[in-house]
Amino acid sequence: MAANKKLQKSYFDVLGMCCSTEVPLIENILKSLEGVKEVSVIVPTRTVIVVHENLLVSQLQIVNALNQARMEANVRANGRIEHQGKWPSPFAMACGLLLLLSFLKYVYHPLQWLAVGAVVIGIYPILIKAYAAITSFRLDVNVLMLIAVIGSIAMKDYTEAGTIVFLFTTAEWLESRASHKATAVMSSLITMTPPKAIIAETGEEVDADEVKLDTVLAVKAGEVIPIDGIVVDGKCEVDEKTLTGESFPVTKEKDSTVWAGTINLNGYISVKTTAVAKNCVVAKMAMLVEEAQNSKSRTQRFIDKFAQFYTPAIIVVSAAIAVIPAALRVHNLQHWFHLALVVMVTGCPCALILSTPVASFCALTEAATSGLLVKGGDYLEILSKIKIAAFDKTGTLTRGEFFVTDFRSLCEDISLNTLLYWISSIESKSSHPMAAALVEYGRSHSIEPKPEIVEDYQNFPGEGIYGRIDGRDIYIGSRKISVRAHGAVPTLGSNRIEGKTVGYVFSGATLAGIFSLSDACRTGAEEAVDELKSMGIKAAMLTGDNQDAAIHVQEQLGNCLDVVHAELLPEDKARIIKDFKKEGPTAMIGDGVNDAPALATADIGISMGISGSALATETGHVILMSNDIRKIPKAIQLARKAHRKVIENVILSISIKSAILALALAGYPLVWAAVLADVGSCLLVTCNSMLLLRGTENHGGKCCKSSAASLTEKRGCKTSHCPLLEC
Repeated sequence: MAANKKLQKSYFDVLGMCCSTEVPLIENILKSLEGVKEVSVIVPTRTVIVVHENLLVSQLQIVNALNQARMEANVRANGRIEHQGKWPSPFAMACGLLLLLSFLKYVYHPLQWLAVGAVVIGIYPILIKAYAAITSFRLDVNVLMLIAVIGSIAMKDYTEAGTIVFLFTTAEWLESRASHKATAVMSSLITMTPPKAIIAETGEEVDADEVKLDTVLAVKAGEVIPIDGIVVDGKCEVDEKTLTGESFPVTKEKDSTVWAGTINLNGYISVKTTAVAKNCVVAKMAMLVEEAQNSKSRTQRFIDKFAQFYTPAIIVVSAAIAVIPAALRVHNLQHWFHLALVVMVTGCPCALILSTPVASFCALTEAATSGLLVKGGDYLEILSKIKIAAFDKTGTLTRGEFFVTDFRSLCEDISLNTLLYWISSIESKSSHPMAAALVEYGRSHSIEPKPEIVEDYQNFPGEGIYGRIDGRDIYIGSRKISVRAHGAVPTLGSNRIEGKTVGYVFSGATLAGIFSLSDACRTGAEEAVDELKSMGIKAAMLTGDNQDAAIHVQEQLGNCLDVVHAELLPEDKARIIKDFKKEGPTAMIGDGVNDAPALATADIGISMGISGSALATETGHVILMSNDIRKIPKAIQLARKAHRKVIENVILSISIKSAILALALAGYPLVWAAVLADVGSCLLVTCNSMLLLRGTENHGGKCCKSSAASLTEKRGCKTSHCPLLEC
């Protein structure tokens, strides 16, 4: 335990990082430090996350190690971004000034040497990073630029050398500025919770990490709820949009569940904690976000692998273009040397490497701010290709808020109250939505459940439950539970015709009782299915409920489902998903234990996060943080946009450089134009990907401005740096 306390997770902004070719360099630098346990590099936002033993290596030592390689690193306090690159580096500004003055050479020729001064001043960051790369036996963009500068100076083209240095150093600053919005949005997602909490009984302010289970905390109007819990006193409205994407405030009163990172808009509440800080929903969400950021899509892995061989090959080709004409003693060698440099700079793969991760990152960020967590770039790619969407019924298409419409005892020797007592006691040990309705029905008849007297409780997914009580073997569930009870189920058409969910109670092999429950479709369920169908996606429903209950839901949805399967066991759902996958990429949307096999079998499993079971959330590849399934077609649309952006980025990066290469082959080998094309394409790729974030700052709908202002003031960050909190 003591060892764990020494471990610290620190966030660093590394503005000097260009693309993923520099990731191995950063990893080599940090992993050589004693006490560094894990290193994660998020290229699109130029963020480095380090898990380290703070007694062996401090944040300052990590920053110094990175800055020795001119990585322009600084600590991000409490995981929050404080953008340091408002202006270009002094090296870039001095380089630009001297380069500008060097153009006066046409008035006074000796001023041409100012271009050499521009190179000397501006080359330092490139030189240091190139040296670090070479000593690590790696070739990166800094090495390529250094060769281009040396080559230009060797050919006495000082102005071109100065232009290369200035364009390259300035472009890195522009890229860091361009990606700042995405960094700020994701930073605010990861650090939504306040570091402090107030104990209700004493008024003492303590670190949120120190608060234990079942501690009662005080949360005033305008404050952020620090830890998940249940309201034990008071009433208020809570803004949950940062966590679930819910646009409107949600009323919270006694026994309501509240989550860390959400804002108390108006009122005073006392909250009894149900988790410690590190296990809160928002903490798990932050962990998933980080994992998603660090994961690479299949396309990205291919491009990165390609770049490992591509860069050395380009240097060999460039060297051949310079050396072979020289060996053959052809005329106009300077033209061939210029062409070699153009080929080398044009061959820099940075824009191509950035084409996928920046688009994926922006899409993941946009999804997270709207209450959807996608667990990585691979799943984002698959989501864009979905052809079939299969929905669970209970708790997904329907609210999962059952109420008992009929309850009967079928045995003369078992009274209705006795049967209710047995059922509510056994069902109180279950987490199924129907269980809560049966327990509540028992309480409405003044019967309190006693789960402690239930023996040998068992759950049979898709069938029902079993428990031994008062010496009796009680089975409760659907028609399928009769097989386990070795009993027979009569045909009861009247209830089923109405589309209700019918349950059976067996005492041993004897049918002791029957009950029916009703449920209603979720708001927006029909709209979501219709939108999916308009996108060319086939919609299906897979349920363990009876056929008539399934048909009743289909009718409530305006018969918009293409396929309906009922009375399914979990393994049946998984089998049908396998059949669907033969037709095309398939998504499964569910919320319970019964859905876990199907979620895992599908190409994409979408689980209802906060409302869903822990197993469903663990199995799902996409987590819906609210109950609004209208966000599912929005997620697919976003994934398709991201896929288009990747294609656009690849075309942009290749076409721009092809144009420069064609110009060079036509007899105009301009090295400065090649550098401009290289850095310009990187900037264009970044900005094009950032279009996916349009509307993020206005995300969430209505909220209380004063509350948001109070929050940002307490957290010590400006509204402009916390887009999620803007109204």
